Amino acid sequence: MLGTDTKTLQAFVREQAERGAAIYTDAAAYRGMGGFKHEAVNDSVGEYVRDMAHTNGIESFWATLKRGYQGTFHHFSEKHLDRYVTEFAGRHNVRLRDTVDQMSGMVEGMVGKRLRYADLVSAR
Repeated sequence: MLGTDTKTLQAFVREQAERGAAIYTDAAAYRGMGGFKHEAVNDSVGEYVRDMAHTNGIESFWATLKRGYQGTFHHFSEKHLDRYVTEFAGRHNVRLRDTVDQMSGMVEGMVGKRLRYADLVSAR
């Protein structure tokens, strides 16, 4: 499990984000990251949005993932955690489309693909 200390968080961003990317956060732990445009909001004093800086989108994503965990799945195995997160990221990315368009896109994405149970449960 990853920590939430400054060193761990900054290392993660450096691994995952392109240099020069804009990073918007709600924590001071990201300050001082050379090579990135960083802006932070300060939730603890009631600042939730400043210009482009906010965390509303990611907080919406995590809320949806938590609802799926608590209401539908009740457990995410560590082995398949990336699959759960990918599923909910896909849902989040099409949330503004109407239901028929969401379903059509899902079916189009399935054409020519299959995931056998044996492949799902085998060791990666």
